[in-house]
Amino acid sequence: MKFIDAEGMHYQELNSIIHEELEREKDITVTNVRGQRYIAAGVNKDVSITLEGIPGNDLGVFMSGPIINVKGNTQDGTGNTMSGGKIIIHGHGGDVLAYAMRGGEMYIKTNVGYRTGIHMKEYKEKIPCLIIGGRTGNFLGEYLAGGRIVVLGLEDSHEDIVGDYCGTGMHGGEIYLRGDVPSYKLSKEVKKRTLDEKDYEFLKEKINSYCKYFDTPFESVSLENFIKLTPTGSRPYGNLYAY
Repeated sequence: MKFIDAEGMHYQELNSIIHEELEREKDITVTNVRGQRYIAAGVNKDVSITLEGIPGNDLGVFMSGPIINVKGNTQDGTGNTMSGGKIIIHGHGGDVLAYAMRGGEMYIKTNVGYRTGIHMKEYKEKIPCLIIGGRTGNFLGEYLAGGRIVVLGLEDSHEDIVGDYCGTGMHGGEIYLRGDVPSYKLSKEVKKRTLDEKDYEFLKEKINSYCKYFDTPFESVSLENFIKLTPTGSRPYGNLYAY
């Protein structure tokens, strides 16, 4: 394993060193991360990267392949347009997390910010999955075109597990919420549905992975009271355009 100390480094210097090391190392740890942007941008290798600290915006942008473990929180844009691999965040995620994510998996131990999962999409066997242990801000799943978002709401709170405008413009994919939410928080483009056997199989698999990554007893995450949100149609704003 290769260790890199990022203390005081400019993000361009740090990213250059990371890419150079990944040419010969498959497992690296970066310590003292303090907001450096674009870490692991475009990396498409089967490698493991551990980050100790708080990486800056666009962690894992365009990546395909790596497993990234973040021992802390992340800033905005984590997983921007990533197409494969895993990002595991042992803390909070920022805003605009998983923007246009098109493959791979992301696990967040606690909460995420606003506009999480904007325009996630899928193609054939490439189905991105986003597992959130806490709650989300407004506009979860905005313009969602594909993929799966799971919100567990595990932290004790009297707040709803999603903010307002959930699923605005959603026209594909599925959102799973552990517990019901008031209808006024949902956009008119989505509909609540009950789960079937395949849904429960999917949830068991992803929740089991979440519990393994964050040392959480599987038995503490009840599979009861989940609801599923799906789009009411594939062209939510079709009436706004003339052809």
